[in-house]
Amino acid sequence: MQSNYFPQYDLASRIQHTKFDNGIGRGIPSARMDRVESPEGQNFKQVFSGLVENLNTEMNAPDNLLKDVMSGNKNVDIHDVMTAMSKSEISVSVATQLVGKVINAYDRISQISV
Repeated sequence: MQSNYFPQYDLASRIQHTKFDNGIGRGIPSARMDRVESPEGQNFKQVFSGLVENLNTEMNAPDNLLKDVMSGNKNVDIHDVMTAMSKSEISVSVATQLVGKVINAYDRISQISV
């Protein structure tokens, strides 16, 4: 029995390459390395205001669809109303959890002593 046995694997051939690291070994830097993300983007206030607007739209959708069904619109049926109601319930649940997480994060940040 050999005590100094080390298995010899050809690891380079076993690595699964993706489109992000297709230049490795050819002198082209990988897209995964030295990635610089652009600082431009929406700030926290813009993201939350967009979420609130989407939540408001989701909340009003069942009412609008129900009005259409009651007025006799043939393009909308009760199944659409029920689907919209389910989507609005899920949206409220997600929004409630998100607000709870943000408040929890704010509390933790405020407890940090400088």
